[in-house]
Amino acid sequence: MGKKGPSRHLKRHDSPAHWPIHRKTKVWSIKPKPGPHSLETGIPATVLLREELGYAETAKEAKIILSQNKFWVDGKPRRDKGYTVGLMDVVQIPDTQEYFRVLPAGKGRLKLTPITPEEAQMKLCKVEGKNTLKGGRIQLNLHDGSNIILEPEEDHFKVNDVVSLKLPERELLGHYEFKEMKPAIVIGGRSQGARGTLIHIGDEPGEKKTATLRTSQGEDIRTLASYIFVVGDNEPVISLGEEEGV
Repeated sequence: MGKKGPSRHLKRHDSPAHWPIHRKTKVWSIKPKPGPHSLETGIPATVLLREELGYAETAKEAKIILSQNKFWVDGKPRRDKGYTVGLMDVVQIPDTQEYFRVLPAGKGRLKLTPITPEEAQMKLCKVEGKNTLKGGRIQLNLHDGSNIILEPEEDHFKVNDVVSLKLPERELLGHYEFKEMKPAIVIGGRSQGARGTLIHIGDEPGEKKTATLRTSQGEDIRTLASYIFVVGDNEPVISLGEEEGV
């Protein structure tokens, strides 16, 4: 009988390039569980604790840390060794009182940027889609797999807009429109990790729509509009850390 269902295992040489692991020292890696981020856009909690944060030397040690509720994401403890952490997630280590936000970095990587406890109470999410539900209510589909249900009169959101949510309640706090002259970062493509001001939005149809970001060095970066993530109105409302070369 042939194999049924997806593989439960993942070899290291098949793991996504943005995972900070050595691919020739061992054969196997942790297989992420289905969750808020996909295999291509997330990093398993085990990998973060072991390779990125250095709080574990082995997967077994990381599993023990997770089982003791010592690793929190978006204001809630996460115990699953394959739980995926991704863009804009807020990571908290209660024992050390450390807080991080997951941000894009160059060469397709993700980085943990230290933030304050106050900033850790808020998360930005990008609107990737909208649906109309029974009764005319509107569902906003966010980049982390979650959604928000709104009454018809509350709907003033468009695809590519960004909302701020209170953690862990995920209450709607603010709205940042996808418009020119807004601070933004690039979350995909060759220029991932770049930051600056959104200066132009193209008129191409659908998924081909482009946008141009001007960096602090005066460089203009033209990329897909879906790769632009607005982070505020006049100034960024989150800490972006030190800028890296992209």
